[in-house]
Amino acid sequence: MKRMYLSGIALTVLTLVLSCGRQQNVGTTNTPPPPPKYPTALVTTGAAELVAVYPATVRGREDIEIRPRIDGFIDNIFIDEGSAVKQGQILFKINSPQAEQAVTTARAAVTSAEAQVATAKLNVERMAPLAEKKIISPIQLETYRNAHSSALAIQAQALAQLKNAEATLSWTSVTSPVDGYVGAIGYRKGSLVNNQNVLTTVANTTTVFAYFSLNEKALAEFLGRLEGNTQAEKLKHTPEVTLTLADGTAYPYKGKIETITGVVNVSTGSASFRAEFPNQEGILRSGMSGKIAIPTYHNDVIVIPQKATFAQQDKILVYVVEDGATKQRVIAVEPTPDGQMYIVHTGLTVGERIVTGGVATLVDGTKITFDN
Repeated sequence: MKRMYLSGIALTVLTLVLSCGRQQNVGTTNTPPPPPKYPTALVTTGAAELVAVYPATVRGREDIEIRPRIDGFIDNIFIDEGSAVKQGQILFKINSPQAEQAVTTARAAVTSAEAQVATAKLNVERMAPLAEKKIISPIQLETYRNAHSSALAIQAQALAQLKNAEATLSWTSVTSPVDGYVGAIGYRKGSLVNNQNVLTTVANTTTVFAYFSLNEKALAEFLGRLEGNTQAEKLKHTPEVTLTLADGTAYPYKGKIETITGVVNVSTGSASFRAEFPNQEGILRSGMSGKIAIPTYHNDVIVIPQKATFAQQDKILVYVVEDGATKQRVIAVEPTPDGQMYIVHTGLTVGERIVTGGVATLVDGTKITFDN
């Protein structure tokens, strides 16, 4: 009897266990989880600014080579490299024995000519009374007068030669033709120089020019965006440009494009531009290098975040949402100066929906959910 009682208990426990298992199976379903959710946005148009950057070289408004106008030895140097100079300030003193000798000779010639004039004049004054008394003939008096006129001409010639000699001697003082800054000095005191030697340069940098080039395609696109029929009219509508120095700092003042060369360089296929910048503080020096940034403004263009894109080889792609699934699309873009956005030229149309985040986790054909 006891054994039959224990068997009944075991059967009851087994029945309860099976019953609980059936109840748990009844409450479980096989519904799949929903697709992952991603941020998306509809493609729209707006305004944006692009910047084209070109290497540039800075030159002073006037970069003048300083050469001696006569041969001689450098007697003295009154400036140093980098010095600020004024127009007319003496830079070098040249020792020119030939010029000094020419002045001495010219002065002696003037003295001799003055003596001849005095003698000729005296002869005229002495002979005039005799001619009036008919002691001498009028022809003789006229001869003396002609001698006086000849002496005066010789005197004028001697004075002109003296003036030229003194002007040449003044060239021994080499002066600055403009206000500016002195460049490198290639010769020192005692050097023999002539008019073929560049002693230094003086750059007038109160205003500076930044020179840069655009190729033919960029030139056509640049001019095509400007108002006006002629190049002169278009230049009046060019935007202000920015100069970035070699150390990466931005020059604090804006510049203006003033000229474009009328001829495209055959060897480089580019046209030269010149932008003018104020430089009253003397920050810019002739010979410096930098980069010119030209802004262009675009209206009614498609702009998307750069984080919505990804790169494959040399292409930029975006995920477009079609029927709840992602589809890769190649697009042509240009980055905005802030490095955050792209202007899309081709590949997207207004009204399409793109994924704007988490694109690195997606593949073509991924089902996603999104907020409308």
